[in-house]
Amino acid sequence: MSTYHLGNRLKALLHTRAISIRKCSEQTGIDKATISRIINGKREANMQHLKKFASCLDIPLAELMHAAGYSVHAEASHDLSDIHTSMKEIQQTLKAADLYQDNLSMDAVQQQLASYEQQVQTEEGNQTIHNQFKKKVDEVGSKGPFINQLKDFYTQFAQYKRDPFTLTVMGGALLYFITPVDVVPDYIFPIGYMDDAIAVQIALKKLSN
Repeated sequence: MSTYHLGNRLKALLHTRAISIRKCSEQTGIDKATISRIINGKREANMQHLKKFASCLDIPLAELMHAAGYSVHAEASHDLSDIHTSMKEIQQTLKAADLYQDNLSMDAVQQQLASYEQQVQTEEGNQTIHNQFKKKVDEVGSKGPFINQLKDFYTQFAQYKRDPFTLTVMGGALLYFITPVDVVPDYIFPIGYMDDAIAVQIALKKLSN
C-alpha cells in the first residue's frame, strides 16, 4: 500500500478545496493527528478512513483507493461478501425469534431500493426526503454506524452537489431509511434497522463502481 501517493493526493485535495486538517477532522470524525500522519506518510489509511475522506472531499472512493494502493475490484467484492454475510445473520436472528419473513433477501432490498430511486426523481419523493429525514434520525437516536453515512448522503442531496446518478442512488437509500415499509420492520428490536444499513452498503457499492 502506498502511503506516499495517498498523502500527496490528500494534501493537494485539502489545499484545492481550502479545507484545513482541523476542518477535515470535524467533518470526518478522524483525529487531527491521525490525518496529519496519513498525509505525511507515517500511517496507512484503512478503508473507513478512505470512505470518510472521499465523502469529505467529494471525490470517488475509487480514486483514493487507487492512491492508497488498494485493489478497487477486490474491495467491491469484499463489500458484496459483507452484505451477504449481514443478510444471513439477520435471517438467522429472525428465525431464532420466530419472526422469519419470506421476503427477506438481497433481491428484496435491491428491488425496494430500485423503487425508491424512481420515487426520488419525483417532486413528492424529493420533498419526502427534505421534510422527513431529520425527524427520522431523531427517532432512531443516531444509533448505528450507517447513520453518519446517511447524514453525508442527505447533506450532498440537499445541496445538489453531485451528478444526477449519484443523487438518485443517495436519494434511494435516504427514502429506504425514511419510509416505514422496510424488508425488516423497524419495530423488530434490535435488528429493525439492519436492512437500512445493508441498503446503505448497496448504495455505496453502486457509487464506488
